[in-house]
Amino acid sequence: MKSVPYELGHRVLVVDDDRNLRKIISTNLELAGYHVATAADGRDALAKIEQDVPDLVLLDLMMPHMDGYEVARRVRSHPNPSVANVPIIILTAKGETEDKLRGFEAGADDYITKPFGPRELLARVRAKIRRVEVDSSLSPLTRLPGNLAIEGELRRRIDDREPFAVLYLDLDNFKAFNDVYGFTHGDEAIQLVARTSVEAVRRRGTANDFVGHIGGDDFIVATLPERAEEIAQSIVEEFDKTIRALYSPKDLRQGYIETRDRRGVLNRFPIMSLSIAIVTNDGGQVTNYAQIGEKAAELKRYAKSVVGSVYIKDKRRQ
Repeated sequence: MKSVPYELGHRVLVVDDDRNLRKIISTNLELAGYHVATAADGRDALAKIEQDVPDLVLLDLMMPHMDGYEVARRVRSHPNPSVANVPIIILTAKGETEDKLRGFEAGADDYITKPFGPRELLARVRAKIRRVEVDSSLSPLTRLPGNLAIEGELRRRIDDREPFAVLYLDLDNFKAFNDVYGFTHGDEAIQLVARTSVEAVRRRGTANDFVGHIGGDDFIVATLPERAEEIAQSIVEEFDKTIRALYSPKDLRQGYIETRDRRGVLNRFPIMSLSIAIVTNDGGQVTNYAQIGEKAAELKRYAKSVVGSVYIKDKRRQ
């Protein structure tokens, strides 16, 4: 029985303007079981990353039209979390320390120095993909930090004793949508919330803000108290506009979906909405991690009692 390499199925994008080097790298990766795509310049690389997000990008720094530094920066600032968090290994010339530093500043995760042998190449690629896969702080669906990273981030903010705000996001009527439209469309709804949250933070937040995926249809945003309501408002407005694209024209016209429960009773559920609870640390009232969850749970219960997408701060409807 022929063994199948464990790398099989992982996708690697090789970006280099040297055709011979692209061929050498691609051949070695394919022999190891990877699916390989190639790009000869930065523009082509960005287009291919958006079309089919790879598991890893091998990126040369010196290229015409758009160099590797700019490619890395655009990837890291992309509104789609799946794109923004793709691992990047840069290819650098021997001894060019400045290139490595600039590459890391642009968002690279690791580097390989030219010339390199196939064993080093495969070891670096394998290690980076493994690390991402076993990292429990990264959601496989949204590529956002998960529970371990979320807890660490909030504990750090509490320990710093500086004012902060936490937005807890939760979809309303998600289970009914999932039952009617299926898991694939349910995943699309979750990814929509992720993209909307990341984009709102990018436009309205600060460089130190944090977006995490708790699990399922629950998300979290950590920001400054003075930015919280503006971010929440931006998320709600964009979500209400874009969520409609996931429904059929018939369901949109009638304003609800129908599904039967286990007893055969027909129930109607409105178009999905978003409930956001805002917990702030004004005055240093939050002193431990558990308090944040307790305050958020109370506010979310109230938010879900309100029809439509809302954000709630101190039980005031917004």
